[in-house]
Amino acid sequence: MSRPNGRRPAVLITGASAGIGAALARVYAAEGWDLILTARREGPLQALAAELTGLGATVTVLSEDLADPDAPRRLFDAASARGLNVDGLVNNAGFSLTDGFLQTDPAAHAAMIRVMLTAPIELARLFAPRMVENGYGRILNVASLAGQMPATGGDTLYGPIKSFLIKASQGLHLELRGTGVHVTALCPGYTLTEFHDANGTRAEVSAAYPGWMWQTADHVARVGYAAVEANRPKVTPGVMNNILAGLAKHLPDR
Repeated sequence: MSRPNGRRPAVLITGASAGIGAALARVYAAEGWDLILTARREGPLQALAAELTGLGATVTVLSEDLADPDAPRRLFDAASARGLNVDGLVNNAGFSLTDGFLQTDPAAHAAMIRVMLTAPIELARLFAPRMVENGYGRILNVASLAGQMPATGGDTLYGPIKSFLIKASQGLHLELRGTGVHVTALCPGYTLTEFHDANGTRAEVSAAYPGWMWQTADHVARVGYAAVEANRPKVTPGVMNNILAGLAKHLPDR
């Protein structure tokens, strides 16, 4: 791995307390990065920090709720105040709401948009200028296969938000080409994490999709890390997920 000015790089990972975020933290630590971990739940972050410190990484925990409009600026200011050079940004925090558009509290939808759409863009805008100045940076936006598939009812905003994140990542990838800053959208399909437990759809999706379609968070994290290092604009882990994404381009909107 190339290093910025010969020093050990540091990556900020949102939603790092579990699932793909925690898996990405382990991959980055194994690849020689220091870590800045953020999520709402400080307890799991501290446990992960203790684990990764044992791998030789320097780990900083900054507990934040990205549903708060001021959270991205607080993260930036906290990193700056500690003298941390943020060379990598992984926008992973997210959740879904499956009760239907009209049945969901508008405040919950607003929080979803803040966490998964607005905050990633604001964090990239805050940290990317220094990356460009240093001639080195990595931005990995965790989107979803859902962002490449037809819209679904019930979880009405999830797919559209992920579609936005894919397009925004591709645009920023093109804009920063040649600067040393890599930008990639990671688009996992069904992954074995607590995600579907949190949104209450575990039984439904487990019955609907066979075991061979599911991937581990570790596999998805390794694919994402390799893709952003290679400066690929988008990556979808898994042969079947790529087939589904390809077929989706030809399905009628209805």
